[in-house]
Amino acid sequence: MKKILLTALTALSAFTLAACGDDKEVVKIGVNGADGAQWPILEEKLEKEGIDIELIEFADYTLPNNALAQGEVDLNAFQHISFLASYVNESGNELIPLGSTVFAPLGLYSEKIKDVGEIKEGDKIAIPDDPSNQARALRLLESAGFIELADDFGLFGDPTKITANKLNLDIIPMTAQQTPHVLPDVVAAIINNGIAGQAGLNPGEDPIYREVAEDENAYPYVNIIAARAEDKDNEVYKKIIELYHTEEIEKAIQEDTNGGQFMTILTDEELEKSFEDLKVISK
Repeated sequence: MKKILLTALTALSAFTLAACGDDKEVVKIGVNGADGAQWPILEEKLEKEGIDIELIEFADYTLPNNALAQGEVDLNAFQHISFLASYVNESGNELIPLGSTVFAPLGLYSEKIKDVGEIKEGDKIAIPDDPSNQARALRLLESAGFIELADDFGLFGDPTKITANKLNLDIIPMTAQQTPHVLPDVVAAIINNGIAGQAGLNPGEDPIYREVAEDENAYPYVNIIAARAEDKDNEVYKKIIELYHTEEIEKAIQEDTNGGQFMTILTDEELEKSFEDLKVISK
């Protein structure tokens, strides 16, 4: 009887050890779109490391950071550095950028002209009206040489900070989602990368002018994977960042977005400095 019991316990112990050996770390990542071509590739890479990722999709930009702060997800991947800095200032929740992902440039689109040089005196230009993207759009018009902005423009400046408008352009702020729909009524519109794609535009080929990743004005808009501050040194999460920054992922992003997004790798020091600077600016 003792022998049978010992055999059973030994078998149970072996089964338990085997089961534990098969266990994988499950990491929940909040996203605003789970259909990106990079995710299946990343999942396959992480599986070999004993890590499973579960993508939790949110339909609203206000939700993924709250979910991260409350522990409903472990990481999120949907925002740029500036957006996170503003959220942390407003909420008081201690979130940090753990790693950079992509830069998704704003583009100037038109159904009426083929070249930015064709814009004329008094033309109408639509831009997004939310504070972050409105300022970003005005910076884009400045880089194209159409307007000049005040020295104190900052991250959230608006059209009142325009100090020179060489062609007297009629700049029309509106809800970001409306910018593609007014293309028949304006000479050009500045449209968010994701919204352009949803509207059937090609962010890699259709803009007549767009942001450049190397431009210092674009730096705050590098997208990130965010974590809770307490998880800054989490080795599993760092492995996810490491495997995201691979050639296969970069190629998948390029192909999936038709060249509309670019992997942008920032060091930990660059991320931290940019984040801390932006928190000061966005207060």
